[in-house]
Amino acid sequence: MKLSEYASYDAVGLGELVARGDVSARELADTALRACERLNPRVNALIESWQPELENVAAALKGNSPLAGVPFLIKDVGVTMAGRKLEFGSRLSQGFTPAADSILMQRFRSAGLVTLGRTTTPEFAWSGTTESVLCGATRNPWNIAHGAGGSSGGAAAAVAAGVVPLAHATDAAGSIRIPASASGVFGLKPTRGRVSNGPALDEAINGLAAQLGVSRSVRDSAALLDAVHGASLGEPFSIAPPSGRYLDQVNMAPGKLRIGMMSQAWGGQRTSDGILQSLTATARLCCTLGHEVEEANISLGMSWEAFVHASSVLWSVNIAAWIEDMAAVTGRNIDLTTLEPQTLAVHRTGLGVTGAELIRALDVRNAVTRSVAEFFSHYDLLLTPSLPDVAPVIGTYGLAAEGFDGHDWTNCVFNRSPFTPVFNAAGMPAMSVPLYNEPNSNLPVGMQFVAPAGREDLLFRIAGQLERELPWAKRTPKEWAGSLRDINN
Repeated sequence: MKLSEYASYDAVGLGELVARGDVSARELADTALRACERLNPRVNALIESWQPELENVAAALKGNSPLAGVPFLIKDVGVTMAGRKLEFGSRLSQGFTPAADSILMQRFRSAGLVTLGRTTTPEFAWSGTTESVLCGATRNPWNIAHGAGGSSGGAAAAVAAGVVPLAHATDAAGSIRIPASASGVFGLKPTRGRVSNGPALDEAINGLAAQLGVSRSVRDSAALLDAVHGASLGEPFSIAPPSGRYLDQVNMAPGKLRIGMMSQAWGGQRTSDGILQSLTATARLCCTLGHEVEEANISLGMSWEAFVHASSVLWSVNIAAWIEDMAAVTGRNIDLTTLEPQTLAVHRTGLGVTGAELIRALDVRNAVTRSVAEFFSHYDLLLTPSLPDVAPVIGTYGLAAEGFDGHDWTNCVFNRSPFTPVFNAAGMPAMSVPLYNEPNSNLPVGMQFVAPAGREDLLFRIAGQLERELPWAKRTPKEWAGSLRDINN
């Protein structure tokens, strides 16, 4: 298969080719690896790639999985694949190799996805840009001088560049939605408890973290959620299953929706003019589609500063525990030879958190969840920018971080992406939709839509409606597999 042909399909489209016998899973994998070989030196989205394991494809085809045979990538955090490294983007964890699949990895295999490699992440996934000492900077396929976002930056860059149509991603403060916005792909964070983090984790960062993926089409993310949702034994949450397939929701009319729009974030960070233009255009498009859009404020139930501090407590104690565990496993020291300065600062802060502070932070999470839920008694959806500005230039994200403690670093991350982390605390589904490019830079601009807990179906419905009106897949970046000439063709 030619690269230009391969890149013209989304994941479901490639799956249909495999199901009909028009192409084999191996041929798709070989094509994806060819795209990776050509593009990864430019964008640095993959840490490593490997030859395909195809044992599960035939069974998935018999089960009518729409993703059987589709090339796929996993992030270097959040999911374990037996016999493959998991390094958390850190020198401390280099070489760490889990012995067993996580529940989510088992479900990826059952769907017939063909996992071909690991994507980059910032160290311990705690940054809104993917620039680590271990792996270097992951670059934006639209302009390689800029970052691809984080922490799922490698996943977003690989999908945006056409290396794969779909990739695993995680989100504990916006890490699906931030890189989706920065790199011009679609990304949905599911409701807390919709997708298992087990068996090693239960809540994952005390309920802040969720997992799914990024894709170029809405239906690909819907098919992925169909494949992986649902509780396993011992899960900490019980959530009602969907009434049908998420894939079917994409083509269903959402009906007339009341949408509250928020243009400026809680912490006083100003949204840039280019992003505001895209937000206004999105609101007009929604009105054209028959929805009602009005400016609205959503209360956190506390100050932004109190929310950021509580979030920092939860992040710091979890990262401190991960670091201590990794140091014990690898036998390495916890210092600047193994950790980046901001991560070391977060570790120190986490070790200093008291039990009482942790309980108060969980109380804040509870208060935010209840306050944000109240908003959705008046509105069906919330619309905000995914980010207040386009992706920053490589090397500029943490310039002021010298001398920071862990709380300072959290404040830096949240100031860069203030629209996303609230909905991790609230546990609600939220997505970034790549509707526009910023006119001055031509970098992508994502719009965030948030729904009440459990209403991924509503998000997929309006996302499908928006995609039909503005088919963003026709816009491709400078670094694009579809524009490469095949050496052998």
